[in-house]
Amino acid sequence: MTGRAAGAPAIEVHGLTKVYGSGNTEVVAMRDVTLTVGRGEVVALLGPSGSGKSTLLTAVGLINPPTSGRIAIGGQPVMDGPRALVNLRTFRREHIGFVFQKSNLIPFLTARENVQIALELNGESARAGRKRAGELLDYLGVADRGDHHPAMLSGGQQQRVAVARALANRPQVILADEPTAALDSQRGRQVMELFRKVAHEQGGGVIVVTHDQRSLDVFDTIYEMEDGRVARGASNARTVPHGERASTADPSPPRQT
Repeated sequence: MTGRAAGAPAIEVHGLTKVYGSGNTEVVAMRDVTLTVGRGEVVALLGPSGSGKSTLLTAVGLINPPTSGRIAIGGQPVMDGPRALVNLRTFRREHIGFVFQKSNLIPFLTARENVQIALELNGESARAGRKRAGELLDYLGVADRGDHHPAMLSGGQQQRVAVARALANRPQVILADEPTAALDSQRGRQVMELFRKVAHEQGGGVIVVTHDQRSLDVFDTIYEMEDGRVARGASNARTVPHGERASTADPSPPRQT
């Protein structure tokens, strides 16, 4: 893609701030956030409700533009404050995959069709889309459920299909917002481990907003947000094969979570 730098981190954000309202009604939801997510790196974003986690995630996902600051994906500048530097709809579709708390699968489509439709919307032929969907479902261990509708899948299987759909267009970035909140501990961990597998094997950058303390060992780097700021960060003892560790503007030394 135009402007892409070879070997650049998957995600770079610098000085991101988001302000809602003005004057007496002003609310600062995110304050001067700076961090980098390397290729192949899986990042957990922790913090209480209202700390700015989802604001940061939707800014990086090019859904909710920042008031100020810069965002680059794969080395390409995409946002300068609220000003878009790319066609946001096209860029999201081609380079960013989303996974949410609910799988949001289309109920009248099979698992395979739910993945295939993401490809066809991006211009793939039906034949190529079906092949790619089958490969992804196999990669994520649910190929045998490809002809089943969502109602016939367990919660964990639905989330695996949702991950497959997020991967369909080979995104550089995967963003997940509380993807295990509705799952039991075993299925939740399986989904978290899928993110690690995908990032480490395919070289994408992954950010997961989570309150789930049970699977934090899966992540390469853990951040905490407080009052709209990235307050603390800690790197787990794992090598990231495709890129740098993330970094923040916070000068205080990392503290293991």
